[in-house]
Amino acid sequence: MSKTTRRDFLKTTGTLAAMSTLPLSMVELAFADASRNFTFAYISDAHIQHISGTKFVRNWDRGLIRAVAETNLLVPKPEFVVFGGDLAQLGTKEELDHGAELLSKLNYKMYCVMGEHDYYLDLGEYWSKLYGPQHYSWDHRGVHFVVLNSILTYDDWTFNRWPSAAQRMLEMAGLDNPNGSPFMVGEKQREWLKADLAKVQKDTPIVVFSHSPLQKIYKGWNFWTEDADEVQAILEPYDRVNVVYGHVHQIQYNQIANISFNSVMATAWPWPYPQSYAQAEHALPKLTIPMNRADPFHERDATGWQFIDVNTGRVALRYNLYNNTSRTVAFNPKTGRPEDSLFQDPARMIDPQVHY
Repeated sequence: MSKTTRRDFLKTTGTLAAMSTLPLSMVELAFADASRNFTFAYISDAHIQHISGTKFVRNWDRGLIRAVAETNLLVPKPEFVVFGGDLAQLGTKEELDHGAELLSKLNYKMYCVMGEHDYYLDLGEYWSKLYGPQHYSWDHRGVHFVVLNSILTYDDWTFNRWPSAAQRMLEMAGLDNPNGSPFMVGEKQREWLKADLAKVQKDTPIVVFSHSPLQKIYKGWNFWTEDADEVQAILEPYDRVNVVYGHVHQIQYNQIANISFNSVMATAWPWPYPQSYAQAEHALPKLTIPMNRADPFHERDATGWQFIDVNTGRVALRYNLYNNTSRTVAFNPKTGRPEDSLFQDPARMIDPQVHY
């Protein structure tokens, strides 16, 4: 790994003073008092898949193994690690145990988010034995962190529609969920979130980790959380809110009112698949609805690593992509939203009212 000086690094990222390598995220929350600065790492969407006996899909194993190894080599060392969900592919004990064994090599405290692939076989029972509550919060150096289980759905779909738990898991594990049901946080968690945030000052930076986006992006690809509007209404009174999510295996960003949304990338595969993944078809979920790729000729497009800067409470991500051009998604205070320095018109990034 080449050495980056603090001066060079600050030139590149503005305020971020930490570095990382694919396929994880490195985050620094920077304060005026430098002694309060800290870093954490983010790994997501490993999709560990059991084949038989002691055999697992090698590609997905290697992605998680690499992320763990590189996290342990980071300088400065992160103060904790977040795993963003979908540790398993079909939620089996074998997959969760194997994934937990790989994650156990981390040299840091870990916080976990529930993914749908971890949940729908036994409704999260075994995952919870390994990692504890499915929603919770904590405070760390002046920042309030929240983890939500955003992949719940209607009771009728969950309990009444399928002849077995295994069938329910298979239906929800469809990549774009053709027989699934929209995700949601649910009323019980929303009430818990209200009570949890009632204890937080309005100017406290808040970082929410969910698996699904907490937005309504597109139902056909299952990039959708049914009660996203209600969750956003709970978060809206706070000055600086960031939602960081996995699930989509690609770069996404958005701003809704005061809430900045940013996705992280997966260690397993890019979504949707490039053509070169055809040789692994037997190990991949079926894609039933075609979806365009930013660059279909680069098989690692939508995978990579990113710097994440949450200085002043606004997320900025610098994506470094395999076989592709680096991209930066950063909050622009002039327009009040995250913007992509490569794929958006510079004039419009400065002034959204510019017309041609």
